[in-house]
Amino acid sequence: MKNRTLQIVLKGLKEYFIMALGMFLYSFGWIGCVMPAHGTGGGATGLSLVISTALNEWLGTSIQIGTIAFVINVILLIFAGFIVGWNFGIKTVFCVTMISVGLNFWSDVLPAGDFLHLERILAVILGGILAGVGIAMCFSQGGSTGGTDIVAMIINKYRTISYGKILIYSDFIIIASSLLVGYHIDTVIYGYVMTAVVGYTVDMIMAGNQQSSQVFIVTHDYEKMADAIANNVHRGVTLIDSEGWYSKQASKIVMVVCRKRETSMVLKFVKTVDPQAFMTVGSVMGVYGLGFQTIPKD
Repeated sequence: MKNRTLQIVLKGLKEYFIMALGMFLYSFGWIGCVMPAHGTGGGATGLSLVISTALNEWLGTSIQIGTIAFVINVILLIFAGFIVGWNFGIKTVFCVTMISVGLNFWSDVLPAGDFLHLERILAVILGGILAGVGIAMCFSQGGSTGGTDIVAMIINKYRTISYGKILIYSDFIIIASSLLVGYHIDTVIYGYVMTAVVGYTVDMIMAGNQQSSQVFIVTHDYEKMADAIANNVHRGVTLIDSEGWYSKQASKIVMVVCRKRETSMVLKFVKTVDPQAFMTVGSVMGVYGLGFQTIPKD
């Protein structure tokens, strides 16, 4: 029993360590590469950069970008909590906090200016890669970076809009808004480059260009399994009639379609409910319906 408890504790510590490392890597990409190259990007961090620039230049304040990022994410979490429910989990709160801590930490310890001495485009690309790796590390442990993810969650409460489209539109507006605080058009272009590099890096690490997973679970305790996934991962579950050829016993297969970053969460609950369950995980190119992409009209 003690060994089992120790394994659970060590596993939890490992998950949080990886998420913290990922968020510090993400923060370094921004503070050490993107910002010295006078670049920008999307998400809550990009919006924080715009707001901090406006406050510091127009009002003469010295508020750090990490502090603003934390305030933005807290506001979004509160709004989402009242609108879609308080189902974020401690990992999301942890990652949001670590992003802010990391941004302020690197702002304090790294030398001012372009200390890497890279060409501007190379610095932006390197920052995008580091940020993408950090996000992927967070996703791999079941975490979330908040920001526009929360915005997408709120919008999908009322309208079925593609998750990817929401992120693209949000990032487009955030990056373009940097023009309002004195940035030039080249900064906006570099911001779009950085956002594309981040997205591509995350996709590559989280299994190529496949955005969703289809999980088939064969278990005798299918009702408990379905409840665990539906209540904790918050994804729809479909039960498919089946029959074991060897045992000749009728049963049901639990089918789940989820985002790539949610796959590890599904597998965790499968192992918790039935360690002897048989599973297959496949990548799917197009997923249409509530919570995913809208069905094309043409």
